Amino acid sequence: MNLSKRIAVAAAGLIVSASIGAQQYPERPVTVVVPFTPGGSSDITARTVAAKLQETFNQTFVIDNKPGANGGLGGKFVANAKPDGYTLFVGSIGVFAINPVLYKDLGYDPRKDYDLLSVAVRTPNALVTRADFPANNVKEFIDYLKKNPNKVSFASSGTGSSDHLTAALFWQKTGTSGIHVPYKGGSAAHMDLIAGNTDVSFQNLGSITQHVKGGKMKLLAVTSEKRDPTVPNVPTLSEAGVPGIEVYSWQAFVAPKGLPQNVKARLQPALISAIKHPDVVKKFNEIGFEVVGNSPEEFNKFLNEELARWKQVVDTGGIRQSD
Repeated sequence: MNLSKRIAVAAAGLIVSASIGAQQYPERPVTVVVPFTPGGSSDITARTVAAKLQETFNQTFVIDNKPGANGGLGGKFVANAKPDGYTLFVGSIGVFAINPVLYKDLGYDPRKDYDLLSVAVRTPNALVTRADFPANNVKEFIDYLKKNPNKVSFASSGTGSSDHLTAALFWQKTGTSGIHVPYKGGSAAHMDLIAGNTDVSFQNLGSITQHVKGGKMKLLAVTSEKRDPTVPNVPTLSEAGVPGIEVYSWQAFVAPKGLPQNVKARLQPALISAIKHPDVVKKFNEIGFEVVGNSPEEFNKFLNEELARWKQVVDTGGIRQSD
């Protein structure tokens, strides 16, 4: 066989091999790392979409919660994982857009260490208090804070999380103050707020809806530009007299940098299809999540914009990783 024929045969073999690989993925269980405790927004997003991917591929998708450092521990773990499609990562705005501008030695760079797959959902933050907190609306809440400076505890899902920075913005805009109490995820903050161990929080709307309906928390306002259709009677902060705090938290899927093209060819369209499946959209909408499901290119552009935005917020507020 001459050289040209050998090259042609080898090339054909590579094409066939890639085709077979694309058809076979995933051949074994896929691990979806969530860098927070179970029950928070990232966890809800991961479990909802993974269940649909499991149906699509007829393969197991296992959720692995690795909380710590506002998602930093999970983020570093995935950055160092093998890029074979069998480790995926679902993180928040804090993991991808705030940690990189807040922590000096983060251990991962979202633009260099991950293949960006899709922003799955977004949701406004919600100003919630423990059920027996004295204030029943935003005006009463601000008045209470001014009468009790540095006495009201604000729970967050971690230092540098969107709920932490939303609280910081709120203090700046209203001339008030509070005590920041960081947790290792939103669900842990929820539980202490419900138990009355903390007073208030700016949690993702989608993660606290059921607690509010159950009378375990009071919802005073949302941080969206317009009222959220899931809670139409709840005002935005702007409507309540505090403009300039339009904040959305978002959850996204990524993978370790360097996914094989044949894996991407199977995974990417299946992921978008799962995120936008009518059953999944309905479930997300019911708990206050707005489905996004954008492309890797759109995700990359959006991430660059978010990194610039939150760097300005962190710098302006003089916020440190120990706050």
